[in-house]
Amino acid sequence: MSTPAEPSAAAGGETDASAAPSPSGSRVLVTWTGVLAAVVLVADQLTKWWAESALVEGGDPIPMIGELLQLRLVYNPGAALSIATGMTWVLTIIVVVVVIAILRLMRKIGSRGWAVSLGLLLGGAVGNLVDRLLRDPGFARGHVVDFIDYAGFFVGNVADIAIVVAAVWIAVLSLLGIGVDGRREGEDRHAAPVPDEDGAPSSGGADRATGSA
Repeated sequence: MSTPAEPSAAAGGETDASAAPSPSGSRVLVTWTGVLAAVVLVADQLTKWWAESALVEGGDPIPMIGELLQLRLVYNPGAALSIATGMTWVLTIIVVVVVIAILRLMRKIGSRGWAVSLGLLLGGAVGNLVDRLLRDPGFARGHVVDFIDYAGFFVGNVADIAIVVAAVWIAVLSLLGIGVDGRREGEDRHAAPVPDEDGAPSSGGADRATGSA
C-alpha cells in the first residue's frame, strides 16, 4: 500500500528522471568529467609551454614521422584550419557559450561514455579559450599556440586532439541512441534503468520508479 508521498513521486517520475540524475551515480560521473577536463587542460598548457620554449616560429619543422607528422610552432588567430582569422573575438564568445553549455549538460550525465566525451570536449575548449583570453595581442583576441603539423595540411595542439576524439565519440553514442543520462532513445523513463552500451549504469529515476511501484 502506497504512502501519501508516493503518488506525487510517481506523478512527477518522468520529469524528475529526465531532469535530475540520481545523486550517487551522477556526482561520481560529474567528478570524473571534471577531473578529465582538468587533465586535458594541464596537458594542453604544458605542451604549449614546451613548444614555445623548444620551437621557433617560422623555423624549420622537426620531423616526427617523416613529413606526415612534424613539430612546427604557429600562432593561430582563427579556428581550425585558420578559418575566421580576422574574427578572433567572435570565436572567443562562441567558445565561452560552448563551455557554459557543457557545464549545464554535465548535471544530467548518467553514462561513462558521455562523461569521457564531455570531459575531453570541456578540457579542449577551455585549453584553447585560455590562449584566446590571455595571450597576445590582447584579451579575447589572443592567438592559439599550435605545434603539431599533420602533413602540412593543418597544425594543431593537444586541445584540438581532445576535441576531435570527443566529437567522434559523441557521434558514436548518438548513433547508438544513448542519451546523456545513459538511457537509450525511446526507453521508458518509468522503468528501472539498464546499463548503457559502454557499461555504465543509467542514472536518474531508478529510486523513484521503485518507490512508486
